[in-house]
Amino acid sequence: MQLVVARIGRAHGIKGEVTVEVRTDEPELRLGPGAVLATDPASAGPLTIETGRVHSGRLLLRFEGVRDRNAAEALRNTLLIAEVDPEELPEDPEEFYDHQLMDLDVVLVDGTEIGRITEISHLPSQDLFIVERPDGSELMIPFVEAIVTEIDLEKQRAVISPPPGLIDESEAEIASSRDASEDDA
Repeated sequence: MQLVVARIGRAHGIKGEVTVEVRTDEPELRLGPGAVLATDPASAGPLTIETGRVHSGRLLLRFEGVRDRNAAEALRNTLLIAEVDPEELPEDPEEFYDHQLMDLDVVLVDGTEIGRITEISHLPSQDLFIVERPDGSELMIPFVEAIVTEIDLEKQRAVISPPPGLIDESEAEIASSRDASEDDA
């Protein structure tokens, strides 16, 4: 199975290094020296990581055969793809790969079916489950412990305990000061 593990950013310096936006919880495993990664677009690769280092909180990589800024800049926005055994699990039992979470049924603590996970969006502050409801509408569920109380891979479900208003808009009562002033008029 192929997983996107990073996206190449801009060139750094003049010797072929690039910044990367890491998209894996295990960069030391997936993005270490010697790793051979497929690319999207495929014409840019495969790429073999020669060196990696952290500079000012950013991961910098240098690939074999990429020796100058122009060659590094030509790789910008290329996705790096690792081949992963579908049976492989993260070391931490509280962590999951995206492919493990895709298509899980989403249910409330009481068992009420909400929908199924169709996409996982990785944002800087948190990850979101994009859930397709039975009526075809989509719902975004923050993948945080306070809301997603259990991931049960055997039963293929994610159990959630959402705050009022996250699932059903009728539960959320939003009143602005403008609405109140119109009622008084």
